[in-house]
Amino acid sequence: MRKATGIEQSLDILLKNRGIDLEGDPKYISQFSEAIFGEKLSLLDYVKEILAKVKTDGDKAIYDLSSKIDGQNLKQVFMEKKDLEKAYTHIPSNLREALEFSANRIKNFHARSMPTDWHDNLEGYGQRYVPVNSAAAYIPGGTARYPSTVLMTAIPARVAGVEEIAITCPMPKSPLEYASVLAAAYISEVDQVYCVGGAQSIGALAYGTESVSKVDFICGPGNVFVTLAKKLVYGEVGIDGLYGPTETVVIADEHANPTLCAADLIAQAEHDSLARPVLITTSPKIAADVEAEIHLRLSRLDRSEIATKSIETQGLISIVNNLGEALELSNSFAPEHVCLATKDPEKLVPAIKNAGMIFVGELSHEVLGDYGAGPSHVMPTAGTARFNSGLGVQSFLKTMPVVTIDSENSSKLGHVASVIAREEGLTGHAEAAEIRIELN
Repeated sequence: MRKATGIEQSLDILLKNRGIDLEGDPKYISQFSEAIFGEKLSLLDYVKEILAKVKTDGDKAIYDLSSKIDGQNLKQVFMEKKDLEKAYTHIPSNLREALEFSANRIKNFHARSMPTDWHDNLEGYGQRYVPVNSAAAYIPGGTARYPSTVLMTAIPARVAGVEEIAITCPMPKSPLEYASVLAAAYISEVDQVYCVGGAQSIGALAYGTESVSKVDFICGPGNVFVTLAKKLVYGEVGIDGLYGPTETVVIADEHANPTLCAADLIAQAEHDSLARPVLITTSPKIAADVEAEIHLRLSRLDRSEIATKSIETQGLISIVNNLGEALELSNSFAPEHVCLATKDPEKLVPAIKNAGMIFVGELSHEVLGDYGAGPSHVMPTAGTARFNSGLGVQSFLKTMPVVTIDSENSSKLGHVASVIAREEGLTGHAEAAEIRIELN
């Protein structure tokens, strides 16, 4: 695991190659594109080609691309609603109960996050919050199943008042192997489930096909192809953000439990070999103990190879002089998750300015955020927590100001508008205000 001392050295490591990589491996991409399209393309051109084919050929492109790219022999693009209910009854009862419990917490959290319309009759202004009509969530699949991501995306959309909600998930094997995903869709009251992945699914949702309804908003995490596709269709549809590998910062003092710190870092590392597990501590002893504990626990994992690579190539143990420096370093990094393993963690919360989510105390560990603490686990990564928030009801809401000016305020504001408009050389604007003053 990489090590650093002090803020400057730590930042040199943490901010190197910071950002979301949308270029990919040129050699891999060119070989891949040649096999699919018969010519060597850059990642950008490859995804553009996929989107163009879907836009032009609709379902035909989906079937063809899903077969060539994902090895999917699709019989149909969408799942029947009866299949969702069947999956719900098929999964083990303990899993069904866990999903229901998580769903209720997510629903309650987002219900409390809903803003309310307001209007000031005296001033003549107010604001409405209006949901998008339709939204779809990309659910990663193929090598793994993520029913949690279904709950974390579809439920906030439903609470926000979105009328039509879809999910799309690559299912190269039998849909029954994805019963937990379908069950989560049933619990979340999803209207449509598409068995499509990759950039082709984003294109289908953005443009619409014979089987896939065009939506207003696309959310959810995905691989580099999905992420780039989301970026390219932005404007045709809305998107929640662009996501890179997951990242967690654990801030620990001498009172921290090294076993718990190590467990939290490993939990992040097993997501992806590019995941970034970071320990920032004021205690050299804690640093040494956590590192030792990590190496003891790595071999026990089913995904030990992935986690080990993440720990070795992306992980960092940073030793700083005090908690003030720890907070400064964390804010500069702007991680997806910040976990506070200190004596008085509550005191540190106000000082955290850049983070997707904060976990206060060692019992409030990040894994709970992944599966049911309440907030969505779709969070900003790659430093975007400096300006972006996690997925929530606000993601699916448009703010719509409402102006209802009375006669008295119309004249007052009209004079102001006239003066400013003439300064800007917009005499038509000025006259539109002045004529109303004359009428009053």
